[in-house]
Amino acid sequence: MTKRIESLKVIENLRLNKEYFILSLLSPGTLPEMKPAQFAQVRVEGSPDTFLRRPISIHDVDYKKNTLKLLVQILGKGTETLSRLSQGDFLNLIYPLGNSFSMPQAGQKVLLAGGGCGIAPLLFMAKYLRDNGFNMDFLLGFRNRDRVIEYEEYSSLGKVFLTTEDGSMGEKGFLTDHPVLKEKSYDQVYCCGPEPMMKAVAAWCRVTGAACEVSLENLMGCGIGACLCCVVDTVRGNLCTCIDGPVFNINDLKW
Repeated sequence: MTKRIESLKVIENLRLNKEYFILSLLSPGTLPEMKPAQFAQVRVEGSPDTFLRRPISIHDVDYKKNTLKLLVQILGKGTETLSRLSQGDFLNLIYPLGNSFSMPQAGQKVLLAGGGCGIAPLLFMAKYLRDNGFNMDFLLGFRNRDRVIEYEEYSSLGKVFLTTEDGSMGEKGFLTDHPVLKEKSYDQVYCCGPEPMMKAVAAWCRVTGAACEVSLENLMGCGIGACLCCVVDTVRGNLCTCIDGPVFNINDLKW
């Protein structure tokens, strides 16, 4: 799959709340082929403290308009700098990087599970599944109502089951506390979010027999397997999340 280093034009910086924003970017030419769960290494300009690129999941792609979207959570100086980008600015990316979620088998019941910013790769995956004739449910978890993002967007693609830790919206508790996991069964689960959440989803999948792929959110420096800061312990030895992942079958991880 072709990888590029290019500067894309910011056509919108949509602030969702105090913590999250979506950058809509226009390619100067035809977009390369991208698949769900792949990511971009984003250069942060104008900040002497952020010389390393930031890995950000590809949130959505529109090939007809040559645009892609990045859902970003403000976590430090780098993402804070990105949050101040304006329409007409340019953002330099290395993309698309990493592997992708696999496709389910025909007729399988599919669940997409995400917590916090871990919902980022699931929108692209959901549209990819829809375009290939699959239906799906979503299980999404957030800390509270104020941090719930893109509920309507995901609801337009499938049934959304929601949890918040304080119970201010949806079911109270962690994502795996939702009663849907006792009421329904699934054949294939795709998951992204904080590692404890993904481990809990993986444990549920092992008990129920559902196949599960997770998209890891390890810290990355280079995105090309050179710096080794994103190494993960697997049954096949130490692998780099950036080139061997970010997607792994849970049976390959030593969880």
